[in-house]
Amino acid sequence: MLTTLRRIILEFSQDSELENALRRMVTRIKLAMNTDCCSIYLADYHHQHYILMASDGLAKASLGQTTINFNEGLVGLVGQREEPLNIANAKTHPHFFHVPEVMEEALNAFLGTPIIHQRKVIGVLTIQQKATRNFNETEEAFLVTLAAQLATSLSNAEASGLISKPKQNGQWLKPLMGVAGAAGVAMAPIMVVQLVADLNTIAIEKCQNIPYEQQRLEQAIKKTLLDFQTMSSQLGEIITDNSLDIFEMYKQLLDSANLGGEIKKKIDKNWSAESALKLVVDNYILQFESLEDSYLRERASDIRDLGNRLLLNLQSLDAQQQASPEEFILLANDVSASMVADFQHQGLKAIVSFTGSNNSHAAILARALGVPAIMGLERVPVGKLDKQVAIVDGYNGELFIAPNDALIREYQHLIVEEGELFEKVFSVKDLPSITPDGKAIELQLNAGLSQGFEHSKDSGAVGIGLYRTEIPFMDRSFFPSEQEQTLLYQNVLAAFPKQSVTMRTLDVGGDKSLPYFPINEDNPFLGWRGIRITLDHPEIFLVQVRAMMRANVGHGNLEIMLPMISSVSEVEEASRLINQAYYELSLELEETNDTPIVKPKVGIMIEVPSSIFQLKELAEKVDFFSVGSNDLTQYLLAVDRNNARVSNLYSSYHPSVLRALNMIAEQANQYLVPLSLCGELASEPAGALLLMAMGYDKLSMNPHNILRIKWVIRHVEFKRAKIILSHALTFSNAKQVHNYLNEQLEQLGLGGFVRAGM
Repeated sequence: MLTTLRRIILEFSQDSELENALRRMVTRIKLAMNTDCCSIYLADYHHQHYILMASDGLAKASLGQTTINFNEGLVGLVGQREEPLNIANAKTHPHFFHVPEVMEEALNAFLGTPIIHQRKVIGVLTIQQKATRNFNETEEAFLVTLAAQLATSLSNAEASGLISKPKQNGQWLKPLMGVAGAAGVAMAPIMVVQLVADLNTIAIEKCQNIPYEQQRLEQAIKKTLLDFQTMSSQLGEIITDNSLDIFEMYKQLLDSANLGGEIKKKIDKNWSAESALKLVVDNYILQFESLEDSYLRERASDIRDLGNRLLLNLQSLDAQQQASPEEFILLANDVSASMVADFQHQGLKAIVSFTGSNNSHAAILARALGVPAIMGLERVPVGKLDKQVAIVDGYNGELFIAPNDALIREYQHLIVEEGELFEKVFSVKDLPSITPDGKAIELQLNAGLSQGFEHSKDSGAVGIGLYRTEIPFMDRSFFPSEQEQTLLYQNVLAAFPKQSVTMRTLDVGGDKSLPYFPINEDNPFLGWRGIRITLDHPEIFLVQVRAMMRANVGHGNLEIMLPMISSVSEVEEASRLINQAYYELSLELEETNDTPIVKPKVGIMIEVPSSIFQLKELAEKVDFFSVGSNDLTQYLLAVDRNNARVSNLYSSYHPSVLRALNMIAEQANQYLVPLSLCGELASEPAGALLLMAMGYDKLSMNPHNILRIKWVIRHVEFKRAKIILSHALTFSNAKQVHNYLNEQLEQLGLGGFVRAGM
């Protein structure tokens, strides 16, 4: 039976269409179990019923048409009880529900088992027989085992494009789901865009004429640099912030000292230009895609985008080989920054990508352009989507295909409402972030997405609360020199001359290994990373800290933050090295510079739970605390939010997380240590209100969230936020907290932010 079970599941997972896979499966099960009928019902939670999707034994005309409410019949009972139901004569059972069109009058015995994925009933699998009998234990155990495996396979099928969503009268019953990449709503036909030049199609070949290949590469690099300059100029007429830094990073990577130089070296070893490009780019992609950190993993998409653009020019192809309609939703396997730039002036209303996350540069550009975006969309055959009218809900990451009239009216209303809300929010750009009763909160930026930084002149932020320094270390084949780091940090510090810039020391290791400094561990999240690796390699730490302090000469706004602190001894050792770097640099600059060097404030990130219980001792060693709420939440809940099987358990509104954050704020206040928070919770309207009430005086977030949070803070009294917090801390689960906070935002007249913020 085990072999049969494996064969059934394998055949199902290999089919290209879900309907075909289900039809074949029920036939296989019917034969394997020697029964008269096998059927599969899938749950539709929007309409609260099950749809008969496949059957071998029931009327074919009923497939895809017959529905049974969640509270009806034996199928509904199986779903409600979430356990198998084995009945000798179904017609005598009090829950039996007669459905004439399925023609099951001759069937008596019934065995049904729920198909459950991540605690949710997604369907019901049944077998029926003409004979009046109970199915035996072996048959029941086989069907239960099959349903358990089918649950995972069915979920994977939906995610990998095997599913053609259940339809009625041509309408898709469920939206396709993805990750909210850029807030907003749009409605237009879908235009599927395929890559014109794709490195995945290149075969590795040697060349005979090295000078000719080098010449081809030089010409392609020149054309690519010109392309990026044109893109940046065109977008610069619309975007006033530094989200265009991606194109500057691309240009730097093409320099002979970086990726461009590596390609030339490969050509010198007799590889063709295309092959050399593929070998170098694939190596970088492999390094980035192996990272656990989703933020840094997205840089693989940037390298791929750069490689494909260079290939396009190597092959002298045209980037746009298809005409676009007046208005369209751009859908592609991997929407890149270049793709957004190519199409943004041609009627682009939204972008949808099968890959990527809200850290993708395509999503960053979409937010800067005010274009809704969905990333990481569950896969369906693109032929089913091309030219279909669709609705993009960038708040919830939902794509509605062929929406009905009621849905169209609903979203048309939301589009109008959203436009009015944006105008309101933008009006506070130059106003202080202060509550009506006088409580001031500093809103700062999380930065460091590229070799530049994405600070926005229009964001309304006051300084940088978290500058990530990892990217300059990762986009190269060796550690950057002190001089290179100094120049980079000077640019960042100069952008906020009278405001603080908090730079986090190198946070790599384990899950974020460098291409030239690989680290392989079984459990990277609990491994050699953050401050642990830099303390073990003081030569790396000292160079970076010296570069930071050297860059700070003449600015005086630098603050240094230490990541992944789990003990007091780590802070003591890091402080010793920082003092060493300070005195070394002071002696050096005494002879060459009249401007005295300023010793920066030093703080730590509170993201490892052990640090919460040493706040008193830590407060004596540092100048400030900054809570990294994303990692702290993962560690407190023991949940990897990038793991699809448990990501639904991740919530910053979990009572334990909220109580931990509140306790940190209380102790920071007790020990008079300035406190900030950098994490997704700060960028959510309800989360910002809770943090403000707890006592977090600085909130750091991505630039596109600043104005929204500022508007909320300016319209909610601090004393009201304190009342909301006191109630939120009494709930026992995250769902209760969510519901309560949504109600409060509605009562405060901020209902429009509920969609955008939670």
